[in-house]
Amino acid sequence: MSFFEIGLSGIALVIVLVLMRVPIAVALGLVSFGGFWVMLGSAPAWGLLTAIPYSFSAHWTLSSIPMFLLMGYICYQTELTKGIFRAARVWLSWMPGGLAVASIGGAALFSAASGSSLATAAAMGRIAVPEMLQRKYDPGLSASVVAAAGTMGSLIPPSIILIIYGIFAEVAISKLFLAAIIPGLLTMLGYTLVIVIRCTLNPSLAPPIDETITARERIAALGETWPVIALIAGVFGGLFTGVFTPTEAGAVGAALSFIIAAARKTLNWKVTKIALIDTAKTTAAIFIIAVGANLFTRFLAISGVPAAMSAMVIEMGASYLVLVIGTAVIFLLLGMILDPLGIMLLTLPILLPIFEANHISLIWFGLLATKLVEMGLITPPVGLNVFVIKGIVGDSVPISAIFKGVLWFLFADLFVLAIMVAFPQVVLFLPGLAG
Repeated sequence: MSFFEIGLSGIALVIVLVLMRVPIAVALGLVSFGGFWVMLGSAPAWGLLTAIPYSFSAHWTLSSIPMFLLMGYICYQTELTKGIFRAARVWLSWMPGGLAVASIGGAALFSAASGSSLATAAAMGRIAVPEMLQRKYDPGLSASVVAAAGTMGSLIPPSIILIIYGIFAEVAISKLFLAAIIPGLLTMLGYTLVIVIRCTLNPSLAPPIDETITARERIAALGETWPVIALIAGVFGGLFTGVFTPTEAGAVGAALSFIIAAARKTLNWKVTKIALIDTAKTTAAIFIIAVGANLFTRFLAISGVPAAMSAMVIEMGASYLVLVIGTAVIFLLLGMILDPLGIMLLTLPILLPIFEANHISLIWFGLLATKLVEMGLITPPVGLNVFVIKGIVGDSVPISAIFKGVLWFLFADLFVLAIMVAFPQVVLFLPGLAG
């Protein structure tokens, strides 16, 4: 059996194990170790198993992940983000489906302070869904809008997915963050248009709010957003002006969140302990999957599968559009059975060499991949964001109604995806300005 055949067999075996519900990290690690053993022998296999996890996890850039996670958990536990939804509500309630639109705006701001889709969905779900249901909004709309809005946590910086991608693809994380800004804004606009159009055509989905909001109340509501605004300005102002690196930005963000929470007198040992434990758990889960993916990348590289597949694609003369459509199909299918990080790390070892060989920007591909895994968060049957919201709303909203509602937002995602494919400069413009 040639190395190439062993590599193909390894890919097939990983897919089988995943379908059998074996954790993605275990599947990647076991198959990689077995492949090393068959190709190189027992001693090199054990050597690689001990060397690769350490060399990867000791990567300095990875230290930003627990720091950005800690920043988000401190913001959530100390209620620094509590005023976001209220401010969005008083400013946007005049629109058709105003509370639902406010949920989109609130989720976008929270995403810039968390970097996690699930955290964004959970936080906004606890704040926004009960208020929409209280105002007699359609239950399916109320739950699905927050499930969809939560996906922006994967796209809007500081995205954990983009950090992981930047490390694996060896692309500047600061440029990935810049590239995500316009697609993030387009996603927010697309979701808003879906709500406005649906609620204009069917006003019963979101009854108008009969209340008068004064200019003073609007100004006061804006004042409640200062903790998040100060945090975002501190982190991204320093990052994009070059005062500190993306790796240092995570530590700065975590430190600022502690300082702001202490200034507001919402920081105590209890919330600090919860935030630290949640950060440790999430960081461990991410690192275990990433180490498995790193082993799998090395296994495939030794087998020669990525190089052979890249050569095959080039010989076939596959066009840019064919590559993009094929990638989208793969991601959307995997999105039905895997979590976003698992999808990204399973496919990168194969797809990165193909896109690089076809001279397609890896910054652009990173945003394409992130947008696709973002969509996977609300596609059945997994749809992690949908299940997060279902856990919050309980029996008040059937899960079928939530999945039905998110379909409208998937159409908006497809539209944004089409813009990114047709006009790559939408993604590359800001990184280009940064040189």
